[in-house]
Amino acid sequence: MMLSWVIFIGVAILSYLVQANLKNKFERYSQIPLSNGMTGRDVAEKMLRDNGIYDVRVISTPGMLTDHYNPANKTVNLSEDVYGTCSVAAAAVAAHECGHAVQHARAYAPLQIRSALVPVVQFSSSIVQWVLLGGILLLNTFPQLLLIGICLFAMTTLFSFITLPVEIDASRRALVWLNSAGVTNAFNHNQAKDALKSAAYTYVVAALGSLATLVYYIMIFTNRRE
Repeated sequence: MMLSWVIFIGVAILSYLVQANLKNKFERYSQIPLSNGMTGRDVAEKMLRDNGIYDVRVISTPGMLTDHYNPANKTVNLSEDVYGTCSVAAAAVAAHECGHAVQHARAYAPLQIRSALVPVVQFSSSIVQWVLLGGILLLNTFPQLLLIGICLFAMTTLFSFITLPVEIDASRRALVWLNSAGVTNAFNHNQAKDALKSAAYTYVVAALGSLATLVYYIMIFTNRRE
């Protein structure tokens, strides 16, 4: 049990460091303008057009690092710091989110699997903490409740790991396009690559954190009679 706590705390610290590093790099690369004057919105719209996608809208969304692609209503949602800003960071983030739109248009299998799991994960996430809490409190009298909670949490862990290839592939598509379209150049392409690599690390740490938590609850269940 002590080992699981060490892993859990270690992952939490690593997650904080990765998030802080991502924020730092985003702020740094946000100060480096593109020579072509394109904003995040311009980059997104051009990437969509270059990939023959005309049914996806690019809109602004409040907050920082809240950028995402919504396959339900086919919108690329860019945060305010990305939507109207001309910078390497804005271009990288905008292209990455459009990478998801390209995945959607091309029926990329991991994205389809992740989208299919969304309703299940949303349901699991809404009740899993209460089920786990109840399962721990009733561990000696009704251990099956904790087992149900573990199964529900396992769905969120699976979702985290399926997300990894989706995010990595979106960044790959983004970087290839940024270079081929001439949006980035020899002086700033590596900076865009670095920004997206840092963003990818957050998903890796999130998946590992979810796995560590799942193992923790499994250990509680299996050690209940010791």
